[in-house]
Parts: sequence; structure tokens; C-alpha cells
Amino acid sequence: MYYKFISQKFEEIFDHSPLLSVRAPGRINLIGEHTDYNHGFVLPAAIDKAIYFAISPRNDQKCKLYAYDLDDSYEFSLDEIEKSEKGWANFLIGVLAEIIKKGRIIPNGFNIVFGGDVPLGAGLSSSAAVESGMGFALNQLFDLKLSKLDLALIAQQAEHNFAGVNCGIMDMFASIYGKKNSVIKLDCQDLSFKYFPFHAPNYSIVLCNTGVKHNLGDSEYNQRRIECEEGVRIMQNAFPQINSLRDVSAQMLRSQADKLPPIVYKRCKYVVEEIERVTVACEALENNDLVTFGQKMYETHEGLSKEYEVSCAELDFLVEQTFNLNIHPSNGLKGVIGARMMGGGFGGCTINLVQTDAVDVFIEAMQTAYSQTFNIELQSYKVNITNGVEEIRKATVSV
Repeated sequence: MYYKFISQKFEEIFDHSPLLSVRAPGRINLIGEHTDYNHGFVLPAAIDKAIYFAISPRNDQKCKLYAYDLDDSYEFSLDEIEKSEKGWANFLIGVLAEIIKKGRIIPNGFNIVFGGDVPLGAGLSSSAAVESGMGFALNQLFDLKLSKLDLALIAQQAEHNFAGVNCGIMDMFASIYGKKNSVIKLDCQDLSFKYFPFHAPNYSIVLCNTGVKHNLGDSEYNQRRIECEEGVRIMQNAFPQINSLRDVSAQMLRSQADKLPPIVYKRCKYVVEEIERVTVACEALENNDLVTFGQKMYETHEGLSKEYEVSCAELDFLVEQTFNLNIHPSNGLKGVIGARMMGGGFGGCTINLVQTDAVDVFIEAMQTAYSQTFNIELQSYKVNITNGVEEIRKATVSV
């Protein structure tokens, strides 16, 4: 298990065993992309790729951080919490700062080692896993009595204020609230949620990592949010009751098409339709209709590529390839029933619903096609849906 490497490194650096070990999963989002910051619905789940933490309190005010995967360290004092020049450290420092803002007292410093197998830049929210795991670990270690929702909101604010990405709540929520074999329909307007069992014994979730992350990512993410907010402001002249795109129907949007800049209309159209797609997809899950669910995934990708314009050539190619594959599983059904880009965009992964007995053939065919076209080795992962952030070793003492 990966966490054993983290614990061993902790013992090597600090010359004692960690008091607490924590697993904080990455997440997938089956449908509902770029809807969270528009107060819409999303459908994420925690997965069996995670960031692991080993932590113990100190007897002084020092905080010593070690990033296992980067082989890098950073040290600071509780008396002087500020941004670091090391970007990775800010995800942890930001969580600490937001906890203190909430009036919680961290009485002592701590030693921490973290790392994991969530692929960086793949759209699986490694940063949210780091933030969620850090908050959970400090909460357990110092008995801060923060709720799961507190931890999700703290992680989100850390991303805003220390990482500079004005993200929604979905990534952190999924990492914290995840439940084995279930997806979460999260209402990002009031943060109410419902678990939907994801029973698909004949299908597997396979991620195909493009291996690229175009530099447009963060700046374009923030720009899309600005464009959506502009659309809401303009439409409020006709519909003063609306507060976000969640409140806008397709008919309302069409009635204001001539008032909106064309690019803003395209962005809003995608979001309004995607919010509705999540509802339809959940109904399909309730009816055990994965074919309809998969079709909605394809529709999402089309919107992300053509209207929201956050896809890229590599992502589009991988989705298009799923239509071209000559896969014939043993029962004769179509091997791939749904595919789309996942995450912020401009690189990262596609998520695919693949018939289980066709997974190996699917991965091999996709790797060959991708390598021939882009000369990049395609990394693919079959993932399972797991619980959210949790202890591996229980803290029994706090300083």
C-alpha cells in the first residue's frame, strides 16, 4: 500500500512513527462539468487513487512539511503563516490559514509527510485531495470539531486564497463525502446532496490520460467563470429574480440571445443544458439505464468542446476514437457506451464507460491510436468508487 511508503519516509525523516495516517481520495465526475460554480448539479465520486498523509504534533511552533513525490520540504512557524514560493506548500499552508480564520486554535506545530498516486494534471483533483486530507488530518490531530462541510469549505477557500483558482466546491466535497459504490448528486446552490448507487457489474470506469496540460488551463477556467457571471448580470435586466445560471431555463436564455455577446451566450447555453443533463442522467441511473447515461456523457463532451471551448485536440481525439473502435465483447454489446473529457479542460483525462470484458482491448487500442497520432504514451487507469477521506491509523493523543 502506498501509505506505507509515506509512513516509512516519515519515520526516516523525523525518527519516530506518525501518530495519524490519512487517506484523501481523488475524484471523478461522471457528468456535470463546470456547473458547480454556476450553482448547478454535479455527479462526482471518490476513487481508489489518493493522497496519503502521515502526521504527528510537535512540542514547538514549527511546522515541517515534506512532499514525498517531489522529494522537497518546507518549514514555517505558526507565528508567521504566509504564502510560500513553493507552490505545492501553499495547498497545505492555505488550509491551515483558513482553519485559523474560522477561530480554531492550533496549539502546536506538526510534522507531516504526504504523497500519493493521483496523477498530477489529469483532472482527478489532486490539489483538492491534498487540501481535504490536510484539513481532515489537522481536525483529527487537534480535535478541532470541524464538520465535513466545514472541511470542504475550508479546502475551497484555501484554493481560492492561496492557489489562486476560483474553483467551485465539487472537488473537495467529493473527496470528503465520497461513499463506496455510490455517486453524489450535489446541488451546488444549497449544498444538499443525494447518493445514487452506481451498480454497473458489466461496465468499468476507465480514465485515459492525455499526458498534456496546456497552459491555458487556470486562466481560461477563471475566464469562463467571468463569462457566466456576465451572462447572469445581463439577463437580470429581464429576469431580476435570477442569481445564477441555475435559475435560468433554456427558454429564458433563448429569449435573451440578442442581448448577450455571442461568446457569452455559448457559455451560458452549455451550462444551462448541462445542469439539465445531470438530472436526466440521474434518472437513467435510477432506471439502471447506462446506455442513456453514456449518451449524456457524449453530449456533455460535445458541449464542452464546441460551446464552452475547454477541450483540446488530444481530448477530442480520444473521445472520437471510442466511436471508431472495433470492440466486440463476448456478449456482443457495444464495448464503449459513454466518453467525455473530465475536469477543467485543456488536457487531463477522458472518462469512459467500457464493458468490463472489453477493457483490456479498449486500453490497447486507445494507446496504439494515440501514440500513432500524437507520439505520446497514453496512460490509462481502471478506477473504482470508494469512500471519502478517512483515517488509516487513528489518533489517540493530541498535544
